[in-house]
Amino acid sequence: MRLSAVTVDRLPSAVVRPDYDRAAQRAGIVHLGIGAFHRAHQAVYTDAAMTGGDRDWAITGVSLRSPVVRDAIGPQDGLYTVTERSADGARSSLIGAVRDVIVAPEAPDAVARALASPDTRIVTLTVTEKGYHRLPDGALDVAVMERAEGTIYHHLARALADRRAAGLPGLTLLSCDNLADNGGALSAALTNWLNRIDPALAVWFAAECKCPASMVDRIVPAPSPNDLADIAQILNMQDTGAVVTEPFRQWVIEDRFAGPRPRWELGGAAFVADVAPYEAAKLRMLNGAHSALAYLGLLAGHAHVHEAIADPAIRTVIEQLIRDEAAASLDPAPGQGLSAYAAALLARFANPALPHRLAQIATDGSQKIVQRWLEPLAVNQARGRTCPATLRALAAWIVHVRGDGEPVADPMANKLAVIWAGAGREGIIDALFGQHGLYAAPWHPNDEDKSILTRALHALG
Repeated sequence: MRLSAVTVDRLPSAVVRPDYDRAAQRAGIVHLGIGAFHRAHQAVYTDAAMTGGDRDWAITGVSLRSPVVRDAIGPQDGLYTVTERSADGARSSLIGAVRDVIVAPEAPDAVARALASPDTRIVTLTVTEKGYHRLPDGALDVAVMERAEGTIYHHLARALADRRAAGLPGLTLLSCDNLADNGGALSAALTNWLNRIDPALAVWFAAECKCPASMVDRIVPAPSPNDLADIAQILNMQDTGAVVTEPFRQWVIEDRFAGPRPRWELGGAAFVADVAPYEAAKLRMLNGAHSALAYLGLLAGHAHVHEAIADPAIRTVIEQLIRDEAAASLDPAPGQGLSAYAAALLARFANPALPHRLAQIATDGSQKIVQRWLEPLAVNQARGRTCPATLRALAAWIVHVRGDGEPVADPMANKLAVIWAGAGREGIIDALFGQHGLYAAPWHPNDEDKSILTRALHALG
């Protein structure tokens, strides 16, 4: 038996269920990039808001590439479960917020209609760093944009033009990706594209739409076949859209919207004037440590986060990176307890009930290292501090992208391979991080940094 609107009444009583009439809710949100993270995060908060009495905030999910999610939850009437795992056990909840999933390459017109619908007021995005098509300096990669079709900018430009033509209000475009100032980054890149294709639409966008920043935090591994089998045992039925996650979740949102919004605070979201201190802590402490675990752990032969953090040699590096280097680069908001946050991160990494594959975290590293490592390296360098743990992690990434016969899951894999072939071990640091290197900003290694990096490269491979 498979989960669906028809079978939902047969779920065990321990499964938490939404308390609202799904069929009566119109779709007020379009989400671009529907995957496991969105289903375990933004959709959970939206479900809580509608359970708390908010109406007409159902979600239309858009997959920009693959039909996998549509095929998983479409036959289930959009229903799926979120199972939180910890050492204390598992807790499953039924999520009803997702109304429909559109596969953009198959139905671009349906995406346009959803975005331009009068009911739609918010567009949320989890498209990962590479989905923003930015160059290492943060600028929009216009050359790629002019060759590509179906990017977030193409879909949004068409929708904004349709809304303007129909006399509809603007949208709140809410990035939930791990980019520094993700709202500002989205706004700048979209404005750049609109100025190239329709300058008048760029003016309308600036006047009518808002792009608040946000910070999201929840560890959501890709579910394995064993996960799905375990959940089927809990539910007494099959759920091909199930996701597994940790009990912890966090969403900090800049309180700047173009129109109405759900009461996501009913699910625990925080609305603040300035997201930057929280965003920086998450990017540098959690995401920076995650990437370090991935590359150091893979080189040491580990497969999962909890295995890597249990390795004493790696844990020492990770603790130093989090507490002494990433945290030292931050200017926290009043009451933002970085020491407690660091302790919570180490406990979350060690959760054996949530196997998180290091190979999944290691993908697209070229798009992540600037905000996770290079920016804190630059801050600490300016403050007179060296960062041996971060530099060791950086060395592990440099070794990782060399390839050595293993495929590198990164949009710049070919370019990095060419750089390695041309520079070799002795020249790779300058080729990547020197004044004229691939990452010419924001950090240039000084002599001490180069010495630490060189030793780490030789030690790691």
